[in-house]
Amino acid sequence: MTAKYWVTTGSTNPEAVVNPVAAACSEWGFVPDHVYLLGNPGVAGQLERIQELIEVIVEAYGGDTPAIEYTELESETEFGAIVEHFEVAIEAARADDGEVVVDITPGRKFMSAIAFQAGIQFGADRVSYLYVDSASLFGRIYADLPRTGTTLYDFAEVFA
Repeated sequence: MTAKYWVTTGSTNPEAVVNPVAAACSEWGFVPDHVYLLGNPGVAGQLERIQELIEVIVEAYGGDTPAIEYTELESETEFGAIVEHFEVAIEAARADDGEVVVDITPGRKFMSAIAFQAGIQFGADRVSYLYVDSASLFGRIYADLPRTGTTLYDFAEVFA
């Protein structure tokens, strides 16, 4: 069985981090064994909740509790460390002959831009983004969102 790696950033909105995981499990059958999560002082208060929700989602889709690795930034503008977070995770997946998804949904715009570039540059299998088509749906957990209100995109396909 191929190991599955999920790489993303933290957010003050836990749903922005965990809903894409649930969507990937549901829509792609991608149930991660390893999760790499980027944290910074602005999201530190949400990381425990995010970890709990990821574990619940993965177990609900038949996976074992995933190994969760954190990269902690002292400042959210440590751009080199942000790039390194994604590069290290993608390299770990490759060394494990695993499949890797970089999710750009949560976090600040510049973090998403860096995640996107790193995912494409370092060869992630997928670069995902969960589009939610109405602000009225923000803050809700994936299971409560109408499927017609979300679209899970894979930008790696666009650039293939």
